[in-house]
Amino acid sequence: MEFTRAESFLHDGLLQSFELTKYILKTNGYPREPTPLKELREVTARHPGKLMSTAPHSGQLIGMLLKLINAKKTIEIGVYTGYSLLLTALSIPYDAMIIAIDPNKETYEIGLPIIQKAGVEHKINFIESQALPVLDILLQNLSTKYPGFIFYLHFCFFFFFYGFFKFNQLNSSSFVSFLQKDNEGSFDFAFVDADKENYLNYHERLLKLVKVGGLIIFDNTLWGGTVAQPEEAVSEDRKESRRSIIEFNNSVSIDQRIEIALAPSGDGLTICRRIR
Repeated sequence: MEFTRAESFLHDGLLQSFELTKYILKTNGYPREPTPLKELREVTARHPGKLMSTAPHSGQLIGMLLKLINAKKTIEIGVYTGYSLLLTALSIPYDAMIIAIDPNKETYEIGLPIIQKAGVEHKINFIESQALPVLDILLQNLSTKYPGFIFYLHFCFFFFFYGFFKFNQLNSSSFVSFLQKDNEGSFDFAFVDADKENYLNYHERLLKLVKVGGLIIFDNTLWGGTVAQPEEAVSEDRKESRRSIIEFNNSVSIDQRIEIALAPSGDGLTICRRIR
């Protein structure tokens, strides 16, 4: 098997040996990678921000977990070109739903044609927005206060005034999901690969949205191994996010509401299972 520039960036995470990375990909990551994911990986490898994409072997683990818990209602925070989003869409049932949140629609549209060709776009409700406002709206359960048309007017005014996201990014099922009054504890799964400074904020909100027994997975929680390095050895551009990741790791390690497992896959995956 030949390895090209599509793989050349993958050893920049935890595995410092490119030969070991290639071995894992050759024997484990690539043999069962669905064709749409392979195509999206190749497209993403040509993008300047390619390091932001989920590693294939990490995606393989996530896909298995999605199937083990039979996830049907999920949230994704941070989409980029959509590798992990497509992976989720391929792993969940036909009638399942993903709320995908990212402020950058342009990178999402890089992978959108591949998502459409794979026949899973109907599962995805992409919202062009910062994530915290959307999560807060999901938690407000406004339909209990503003039934019917009154709620619709309130909803439209709220988002028009604050500009949190664009209505034309929502399909009908996405809008219905915001009208539901029981969002708390209704999601099976959440995946977070976004701004590290807000990981704890995302964690607190997702713990309310994900049901007991559901999973929340955070990517990049070893931050290229820098979490174990002295701060003076870390480049300036990575220090702030490194501090946020360390704070997050310390917090979830003692959080009695979850069970956790930190998998040294890709750039570190923290798997949280809500238990209360």
